Amino acid sequence: MSESTIKETTYKPTSPNSKLDFASLWEYAPAPESPAKLKIKNQYQLFIDGKFQKPSKGRYFKSVNPATEEEITEFAEATQKDVDKAVKAARQAFEGEWSSLSPKSRGKYIYRIARMLQERAREFAIAESMDGGKPIRESRDVDIPLVAAHFFYYAGWADKLDFAFPGKKPEPLGVCGQIIPWNFPLLMLAWKIAPALACGNTVVLKPAETTSLTAMMFAELVQDAGLPAGVVNIVTGAGQTGSEIVNHKDIDKIAFTGSTGVGKIIQKSLAGTDKKYTLELGGKGALILFEDAAIDQAVEGIINAIYFNQGHVCCAGSRLLVQENIADKVILKLKDRLETLIVGDPLDKNTDIGAINSKQQFETVNSYLELGVEEGADVYQSKCSIPDSGYFIRPTLFTNVSQSNRIVQEEIFGPALTVQTFRTADEAIEKANNTPFGLAGGVWTDKGSKIFRVGKGLRSGVIWANTYNKFDPTSPFGGYKESGVGREGGLHGLAAYVNLK
Repeated sequence: MSESTIKETTYKPTSPNSKLDFASLWEYAPAPESPAKLKIKNQYQLFIDGKFQKPSKGRYFKSVNPATEEEITEFAEATQKDVDKAVKAARQAFEGEWSSLSPKSRGKYIYRIARMLQERAREFAIAESMDGGKPIRESRDVDIPLVAAHFFYYAGWADKLDFAFPGKKPEPLGVCGQIIPWNFPLLMLAWKIAPALACGNTVVLKPAETTSLTAMMFAELVQDAGLPAGVVNIVTGAGQTGSEIVNHKDIDKIAFTGSTGVGKIIQKSLAGTDKKYTLELGGKGALILFEDAAIDQAVEGIINAIYFNQGHVCCAGSRLLVQENIADKVILKLKDRLETLIVGDPLDKNTDIGAINSKQQFETVNSYLELGVEEGADVYQSKCSIPDSGYFIRPTLFTNVSQSNRIVQEEIFGPALTVQTFRTADEAIEKANNTPFGLAGGVWTDKGSKIFRVGKGLRSGVIWANTYNKFDPTSPFGGYKESGVGREGGLHGLAAYVNLK
């Protein structure tokens, strides 16, 4: 379905009851972040044993800027032979120089990486926005600071593991295979690599094929930090490269963040082996809004919960459950707020919603928008302009939906929010839990007792109260049901990378 067809026959991008006319207000002047400081190579090799090496079969794949559809660079495609070389390098480093270092010395390396990330924060933020499509404000103010914070946090634990696990003797697992997604490329790398190194392990990591740029920039940083060769190895490629890592016999631990479908395949592949694993998978987060909440504050939280990073967030609050007697008021405020969101160039500091990560995901999200119409939902999109090229979708609101609708049950992974109503807290809890997922949720109310009661009833790994999408390296993150196995972050993140004796 073309964009023009969507606007004419499907969506109704107006709010007739709105008292605000945003079209007549001022417009922001462009405020682009200059990419001139960022030096991108024409081609990136595999990072194995402390060196950049060409792939065994000489194959490369292109990386595309989703905001412009222009080629950024190209990356090496790792084969089974390349993965095996990386695993051998990691094993040699684990049994050699890395294990011979004192925990304090390992912590110094991790701390050095954190400091260097801070020093190069601007470069990494620009690269993250160009490669992934997310607004520069988010890359600059959220992603990169959190990346550095995770390395700082786990650097502090490197020589204190005995205090983390009183009465136990923690020992590293060995070689860890790590596969990360495209929605938070560098942050997911930090979630994986920082605790693994702090616990004395070595790593073979594969970034997502659509967002490998910051991972390879990180490899350059690792070289500059003087980290012993083989401790961190980064191999680029698509699903087959990830499969080679999962099935490699000399890997002791698999850490995966991505779709539930791929997570199930990995879990089946690991069945019957002695490999440890953590899987952080999909979600369909419920936002429960009670009538006694601070409505305007809640609306801001809801906007952040679903439209942050174009909705490319596994814990996104993609389902709003609002108490029946305030539903009309809340929906009107949401529609008004949607009209203020700017969709456009990710490198423009005014942009609120950037580009969808890839053509494939763009088509997937659009297919769900069409599905919502087919299922009988009322669909609202803002009237904002969008660029002529690139993968852009206006923020979307689905109302008049039922619990059985696929757009309510399935993860869209885009800027689309469904709205349902409830009358009692028990009904809200029942609806919130009635999906295959259990990763995150939010509760808005001014009653502390209600927060605890409802939060306790939600089968989700993470519950936010009167806020959303607040992350900290000290807090564990993970889900229940089809949202995954295990936890990352905090002490839980350390436990996933040690054997306790």
